[in-house]
Amino acid sequence: MTPSRITKSEVDKAQPRAADYILWDTALKGFGLKVTKAGTKTYVAQYRTAGGRSGTTKRVTIGKHGSPWTAETARDEAKSILGLVATGSDPASDKRAIRDMPTVSALCDAYLVDGVGLKKQSTIDTDKGRIERHIKPLLGKKKVSEVTAVDIRKFLKSVADGETAGVTKTKARGKAIVKGGRGTATRTVGLLGGIFTFAIGQGLISDNPVRGVERYPDRKNERFLTLEEIAALGVTLDRAEAEGVNKTALAIIRLLLLTGARRGEIEKLRWSEVDLPGRRLKLLDSKTGQKNIPLSSVAVDYLTRRKLSVEPAATFVFPASSGGSYFTGTPRIWSVLRMSAGMPDLRIHDLRHSFASVGAAHGTPLLVLGEILGHSDHSTTQRYAHVAENPANAAADLIGNLIHSALTRKPAVTDNGR
Repeated sequence: MTPSRITKSEVDKAQPRAADYILWDTALKGFGLKVTKAGTKTYVAQYRTAGGRSGTTKRVTIGKHGSPWTAETARDEAKSILGLVATGSDPASDKRAIRDMPTVSALCDAYLVDGVGLKKQSTIDTDKGRIERHIKPLLGKKKVSEVTAVDIRKFLKSVADGETAGVTKTKARGKAIVKGGRGTATRTVGLLGGIFTFAIGQGLISDNPVRGVERYPDRKNERFLTLEEIAALGVTLDRAEAEGVNKTALAIIRLLLLTGARRGEIEKLRWSEVDLPGRRLKLLDSKTGQKNIPLSSVAVDYLTRRKLSVEPAATFVFPASSGGSYFTGTPRIWSVLRMSAGMPDLRIHDLRHSFASVGAAHGTPLLVLGEILGHSDHSTTQRYAHVAENPANAAADLIGNLIHSALTRKPAVTDNGR
């Protein structure tokens, strides 16, 4: 085609022909208007890669004529594209790479398949929940390479402010209550950091947008019950039992306090994992893999009585009322009990922390506490260091007696008879 300066009038005059053609601009080399035989008018920028005549000719589509692309706005965009070429960039390849770049949603799906490493299934399930309920709704449609630290800060605030809060369906009759909040925001951004690290390993990006983003303090592990509070909880448990509240849930809660175990470890506990003569729970699987939990004499007595109260052929220590599985209704009962006890902020996992803090406050060495709790990393047990005072022996018996005495409001019995 005969070159001419591309203006609105030239664009309006350009008519379709038997074949597509390009009207090249006389003032800006490489800027053109492509007209198809169907009459579509599209602005383009064309250039050669490094190498002069031996370089490869490439073309970038700017956009169709019309808002926002007029002859002048398209000319400005072409100047930007051709300016990048002058600095050694290859805009066509860059644009193709962005087009082919996966979305954050697709990256998350790939991470759950190939990026979780040796994570426990329970941890993977938690990650999946945070991905589906927070990450995908807020960032899922973005291209991985387009996410910036600004986006992460905005995401952090949005989750903290409850923008993703709601109720989601989990099963045919199940539901999950999504609350958001600062703790959830901080932990989900931590997960995002791992997901973007996975993206770096896959060669998708070179920098992690989460790096350097300041998060809210995560205070999830700072709630410890005092012996006085445990005594108040004991009163609540006794009252609940007298009022006919589910005895299995109450038994699980008491055993959580007496062992420092995780809820899932007690709810799923099988009689084959209970070694009463050896005073241990020999868990085949837990958050940290196989582990043994030392039992106090109080916990042994408790489980001995429990064994006499269930069917001899029962597989689980706390079986469900039907279906042959284990009891899973503890959280529902707990949500009512903690309100009755005047402790609305107390999570069921805090019973585990309370077991540890009672031991630390009464002299149990942190290494011994770590063994009882099954910590694979001793640094995890250091959170209880601020309540430790004097050395002590027979940690499980000491802690069990103290907690049992508080629950039942009886004088504690220690090794020296005090």
